Amino acid sequence: MVRLARVVGSVVATRKQPALTGAKLLLAQPVDAAGEPAGAAQLAIDAVGAGPGEIVLLVLEGRAAGAALGRPGAPVDAAIVGIVDPGAS
Repeated sequence: MVRLARVVGSVVATRKQPALTGAKLLLAQPVDAAGEPAGAAQLAIDAVGAGPGEIVLLVLEGRAAGAALGRPGAPVDAAIVGIVDPGAS
């Protein structure tokens, strides 16, 4: 499943599973089409260089999220795979 989300923070881990070494961890708040919060924020691996406040595409399937990162064996439940351009129409 793919959802829209807003990046609301970053996470620092002192220890990571080896398959996630070098991965950037972010907190992503799911949002509805109007940009309003639509669920609890969740930990996501960033594959595209997203930053705070950006609206992103969030993949919410374990295997699909890991594959999107090029880390198919990694224990990933959510991955940020795109940044929404607010000026595009």
